[in-house]
Amino acid sequence: MSITAHTLAASRSIQPIGALDDAGIQAHLAALPDWKIDGGKLARTFAFGNYYETIAFVNAIAWVIHAEDHHPDLGVSYNRCSVRFDTHSVNDGRGGLSANDFICAAKVDALFAQRAAA
Repeated sequence: MSITAHTLAASRSIQPIGALDDAGIQAHLAALPDWKIDGGKLARTFAFGNYYETIAFVNAIAWVIHAEDHHPDLGVSYNRCSVRFDTHSVNDGRGGLSANDFICAAKVDALFAQRAAA
C-alpha cells in the first residue's frame, strides 16, 4: 500500500509501536513534503496572520491530537507555531520516529488546510 497524506490522516495512532528505519522514515516523509527531519524529530512551522489565529490552531491541534494520545512539542509565538513530533518510547526508550509521528503530522496538516479553506 502506498503511503499518502490522506491515508496517514485517516489512520489512528497505535500503541505500542516500533521505530521506523531510515527507509521507512523517507517513505513516510515523501507523503508530507512540508515536514522535515530536524534533530531527530519530525518538524514543521506554520505561519498565521495574527496571535488569535495562531492560538486557535494550537487549540485545534490539542483537541485532535489528544484523541491520538501522541502529543507534539509546540513552540508558539505571535504568528507562528512550530510542531515537532517524535516517539519517546521506541528504541528501548531512547526515542525515535514511528508511524504515529507521521499519522499525527498528517492530521495537523489537515487542520491547517481546513483553516486555510475556511
